[in-house]
Formats: sequence, C-alpha cells, structure tokens
Amino acid sequence: MKRILTALMSTIAFAAFSVATNAQTPDQIAAESKRANEFFDKCWDENLARHPVDESFYGIKTHYDQLEDLSDEKAAADHAVWQRQLATLKRDFKPELLDPQTQLSYKLFEREAEREAEEFRFRFDVYPVSQMRGVHAQIPTFLINIHKVDSVKDAEAYVARLNAIPKLFDQLIANLQVREDKGVVAPRFVFPLVLDACHKVIQGKPFDSSADDSPLLDDFTKKISSLGDVDSVTRTQLLSGAKKALNESVKPAYEKLIAFLEGQSKRANDDAGVWKFPDGAEFYSSALRHTTTTNLSADQIHEIGLKEVSRIHAEMTKIKNKVGFKGDLQVFFKFMREDRQFYLPDTDEGRAKYLARAVEIIDEMKKHLDELFATKPKADVVVKAVEKFREQSAGKAFYQRPAPDGSRPGMFYVNLREMQSNPTYQLEALAYHEGTPGHHMQTAIAQELTGVPKFRKFSHAYTAYTEGWGLYSELAPKEIGMYRDAYSDFGRLALELWRAGRLVVDTGIHHKKWTREHAIDYLKQNTPNSEADCIDSINRYIVMPSQATAYKIGMIKILELREKAKRQLGSKFDIRQFHDVVLTSGALPLDVLEELVERWIKSKQNLGSARVSRAMPVRLGLSASRRNNLFRRMANTMKARDGETPSLRQLPDEPRALPRQIQVTCEPWSGQRVHPVFPRYRDS
Repeated sequence: MKRILTALMSTIAFAAFSVATNAQTPDQIAAESKRANEFFDKCWDENLARHPVDESFYGIKTHYDQLEDLSDEKAAADHAVWQRQLATLKRDFKPELLDPQTQLSYKLFEREAEREAEEFRFRFDVYPVSQMRGVHAQIPTFLINIHKVDSVKDAEAYVARLNAIPKLFDQLIANLQVREDKGVVAPRFVFPLVLDACHKVIQGKPFDSSADDSPLLDDFTKKISSLGDVDSVTRTQLLSGAKKALNESVKPAYEKLIAFLEGQSKRANDDAGVWKFPDGAEFYSSALRHTTTTNLSADQIHEIGLKEVSRIHAEMTKIKNKVGFKGDLQVFFKFMREDRQFYLPDTDEGRAKYLARAVEIIDEMKKHLDELFATKPKADVVVKAVEKFREQSAGKAFYQRPAPDGSRPGMFYVNLREMQSNPTYQLEALAYHEGTPGHHMQTAIAQELTGVPKFRKFSHAYTAYTEGWGLYSELAPKEIGMYRDAYSDFGRLALELWRAGRLVVDTGIHHKKWTREHAIDYLKQNTPNSEADCIDSINRYIVMPSQATAYKIGMIKILELREKAKRQLGSKFDIRQFHDVVLTSGALPLDVLEELVERWIKSKQNLGSARVSRAMPVRLGLSASRRNNLFRRMANTMKARDGETPSLRQLPDEPRALPRQIQVTCEPWSGQRVHPVFPRYRDS
C-alpha cells in the first residue's frame, strides 16, 4: 500500500489560525508580523544600548569605555522606557493580525514588561551587594573575562572603565544607604564575605609591594602583550595608564566602599529572611511568582519540597543497597562525605584532574546527543575554574553564555576553592547541568534561533524554565545509558535532592522565619553534602530569595509534560521532537511551555489518524501562482517518496483540492524557515 504523505497542517491548528486571521490574507499577516518583529528588535536594541556592560557581553563595543549607571534616576528612566514600549505595542499592534510565532512574541513581551514593572516596584528589597552579586566582584570579573582587547582603542577603553569605578561605587554606596534607610540591610554574615572579595581585588602590584601582580594588572598586561603591530612605546604608555588608574581610581574606590561596608556591618543583624523587610511578605510572594512562573504559594512549594526529599531518599536507599553498603541512609551519607575515593587531592594537580574529567564527561555526552536531540548548538563550551579573587564568595558552579558573534564560547565555571566540597561522584550530573545538554545547549540554541526577535533569544526572564531544563538535563542522560557507575548515579540523585531541599529551606527562611542555623541543619541532616557546602548554599539562598525554587519546580513541570505526551501519544512519542518543542522557542514561562507541548501533542495525535476518504477541499487564500507552486512542491515530494506523480485536480468552486490519499496533518515547525501559508507549521 502506498505510504501516506504528511502534507500541510494540523486540522486543529489550522482552524485556530483561520479564525484568528479570517479577514487577512497570508501576505498581510506576514507583513504585519514582520513589522511587529522589527518593533521588538528595536526595543531590544534600545534597552541594550542603555547598559554598556550588557552590550559587551553581546560583543558590542559601542560604549566600550563606559560602565553602568546605578543611580535610582537611571532605574526610573529604564522603567519609563519599558512602559513606553509596552504602550506602543498595545496601541500599534493587534495580536489577532499576527502569525502564531509573532503572537507568542507579543505575549512574552507583555509578560516581560509587566515583570519589569513589578521588579521596579520592589527594587529597594534587593541587596545591591552580597557574596553572590554586586559590582564589587562583577566589574573585575567582567573586565578579565568579557572585555576583549583587540586594539589600542580597546585597551584605552579598559583603562577608561577602571577610571569609571569611583563614580560607580559612589552610586553603589548611595543605593546601600537608601535601602538601609528603608530597613533593608543584608544579614551580618554577608559582610565578611564581601569585604574579603574587595580586599583581594586590591592585593598585589601596583597596590602593594608584593611579588605578584593584582588580578586586574595581570589581566591587562597579558592582553596588551598579545596585541600585534603595537610598538613598545605604546605598550609602555598603555601599561602606565592602567597602573595610574589602578592606584588613583580603583584603589581609593574600593577603600571607600570597604569603609562603608565595615560601618554598615555593625548595624546589621542576624535575621535571615526577607520577612524582616517592611513589605517582605508581599515581596517574597512576588518573587516566587516570577521565579516559578506559577501561582504556587510558599506553603505549597514547601510541601512539594518535603515530598520530593522523601521520594529521593527512597531512591537513594535502593542504590545504597545495590552497592552492598551496610547501615542506614544517614551512615551512607557520612561514608560519601568522608571516604577519600570520592575526592581528588586539594592541590593544583587535583584541581587540574577535576577540570579534565569535566571536559571528558561533556565530550562523551556530545557523542550521544543525536539520541536525544534533533537540534544542537553551534557554539562550543569550555570548562574553567573560578578565579582566585572571587573563590570565597562565588557559587559552586555556574554557566556564562557564549558571545552571539561566536567570538567567545560558553563557559562552565566550577569553584575549586575546597576540593572536599567537590566530590567526584557528583561531577557527571554537574557537567550535564551546566554544560551539555543543560544550560549550554538551552542557552546557545536559543540565541542561535532565527525568525524570532532578540528579546526571546537572549531572555533571562524565566528562571524556572532555564534551571528546570538544567536539572532535567541531569536526568535525561541516564535514559540513554549514562551514569554507568552506581555512585555517579547516586551523585545525580544527590544533586536532585539538593534542589528538592532548596524548596524547603528557601520557603523556610523567607516565609516561615527559619533562622540561618535551622536551614543549615536541615541540609546537613537530609543531604550527603559537606557542612561547608550547606553553609555556602544557605548563605546564597538568604541573599537571593526565591531563586533556588526554580530548579525543582521547572523540572517537575518538564517531566509532567513529557509524561503527559508519552501517555497520550504512545508509540507516536518521539523524545527528539519533544526536546525540540521545549528548546526551540527560547526561554518561556511554564504555562506557555505547557501550551506549546499540548499543541504538539494534538498535532501528533492527528498525524496518521485516518485517510481522507474523498478529495478534501481546502481554501488557502493564495494567489493562483503561489497556489500552483505549493501543490507542485507537494507533488514533487510525493514523487520522490512514492515513485510516481499524483494528479492534482481542480474541483468546481474551489481553488484546489488535496489529492485523494493525502493526510491533512502537520507537525509543529520549530526550525528556521517560516511556512509560506501556515506560519509555525510545515509540510513533512
């Protein structure tokens, strides 16, 4: 029997599209969608141009000699720009006149503008400085890792940015003071960590008489040394200018900030949660909504965490029994924390081996990507140790996106300050999460998309999606035979347990008024992680309220959608197609992701459902030439597949009829080409 060609569309999708655009021709819809996408990109460019440091992350050198403006006046102006853009969108564009892809962009732009407005409202509830973030550590890291020096002009811009630090820090101090006046001061434990990071930036030459260069001088010297076609006189002048900036701008700015922080630390207390703020309860509810993109309450999230911790403990017990360990789970946790087989030496050699092993894991996973993914990124990922000057305050591991122009790969950072906090049995899952197929794949695929506006390619707005994908990516490799070592599989569960515990402690700290010590004890008792790990992590959750809830809530939703698709599609379920649906629209709120997955399920259910028993008339609304081109392509596809050319016949009073045995179905189109008739759909 002749195989049936999948031709044009999902009946459901086509019906919805037809209703929405009934009065518009395809050309009109395409033109209006193009106009909307140009507007979205114009807004992105306008917002990006207001932030010189962000520009540099994207390889743009327009304001390469400038740093950010941290004043509240600038924050208010940025907010006004967002509101103006949102008003223009609603005034000048109608969603029903756009193609489905652009309708999605319209919805997401609205969501991001509304989110920005609420973040502006609660801006004074965010700590400007902590061990996790703040320009005191961000700027040196940025200059070292992001500010490229390809010319003398770039080197001069580097020096100009050093000289801009005093103004930046004056604005930072003003922000710290205004928050203190409103009752918002970081807990006492934060200050020694921040002060340590500040002191390390201004250690070494030219700040003192030590033998080693400071991190910034070392970086600048290496960068100008690699410049070609620059004479020695120019190099000497550049280096002299940098040393002058470091001594006369950078050092005094850090000393002034250090003095302010030392004073503020004496006025801080030990209260950990944001419940202590005047509007803390309202702020935390808002933060949870934005982080999880759900309406789950703090109490609901807390209960989900407790249930997940219990479930994962049961899974861990199975592995404990599998490896033949005698004793309960707590004793096994102690064994995993203390047995030296799971830790590399706390030496440079041990750190080098850890980084090399991470690279091996990612390289091995790359060989198996075709089993799980149809779409893969072009950008590569590299593994780096966190720089010495910020080891004390930086997180355990994190990812930095590649430059869009390909000039910089994605970077998977790991903090190797204490090797006892980096067990090798957790490394496989960690590499999948931060590298491939986790953050690197998701982020790089998103920014390499074509046919979608820039704000979707580079969105940071939906943490539950991005971190949910990262945690899901720890599990997915297991399903194709990774985690061959039982202890490594235990490490996967240990990291999932860690994220489940976060639901408990984050809501415990900020909603249930747990003390810092209570939260630390909970992690120590319920996870195999070291005490230092537990302390560092609780310190992080305290200064970044709600962020830690994103991972597990996002993973649960992705798994829920996958299981729903498997259940409803049966043998039609394709994991590669499912991952395409999840990854090829950029970062999304979880409810929007659910809509896309459900649409894909419906299209798959219609695929191959039944033959058309007679010629089915379809009104396409195309010109005669485009209609003929469309059906000629269909005929050629059928000929290539079935070895014969079908006949296409005209029916009375209808533009064209589909041939007798063509199914009227289509899969969601997530590639780079827009279908000429049905945007977001393709004929396969």
